[in-house]
Amino acid sequence: MGLFTQKKVPLLGLDISSTAVKLLELSQQSGRGGVRYRVESYAVEPLPATAVVEKNIADVEAVGKAVRNVIRKAGTRNKRAAVAVSGSAVITKMISMPASLSEREMESQIQLEADQYIPYPLEEVNIDFQILGTSDKSPELVDVLLAASRSENVDDRVAALELAGGPPPDGRATEAWFYESTEAGKTLMAARAAIKEQEAPFPLWFYMAPAHR
Repeated sequence: MGLFTQKKVPLLGLDISSTAVKLLELSQQSGRGGVRYRVESYAVEPLPATAVVEKNIADVEAVGKAVRNVIRKAGTRNKRAAVAVSGSAVITKMISMPASLSEREMESQIQLEADQYIPYPLEEVNIDFQILGTSDKSPELVDVLLAASRSENVDDRVAALELAGGPPPDGRATEAWFYESTEAGKTLMAARAAIKEQEAPFPLWFYMAPAHR
């Protein structure tokens, strides 16, 4: 048996800020010495001053060109990426739902009731949710974190990647891998749970992790 087990599929992260597009590709290896992380590629490409204004993409073509250039600089062949939406553009809401529901049943119910929580027409938003665990209110309930963003915020990022001919965004897959398969992610989740158990104010423990977890 070799020193390391089979390598995890490398992941590609793209950060689109007001000044630049940054790319980071990580891979994970597990072996006798524990978990190791390796930077497979990294690159930065500056953006024109008017490409991203107040965290919103104003020039999709300019951002798409920058994404294409940063992928070329990095030399990556990865086809999976995570692209974040600015926190100020995301609406989050904690709700409780019956633990007996399957994830698909929860999704259907959330779609029916989302207008209670989202201050925009549902046809104008992208909605997602994450089951956090058993609710403190009742063992028959689970806490569910609902997250939504205006579709234009998501569509602009997808359009930029399509123009770049780059990897499709796969944010949930990337996030799930980090929080479920890496020691750093597990540590963050454990810290977040501990802070919640100490009855800290919601904003404190919530912001220990991104919106989907």
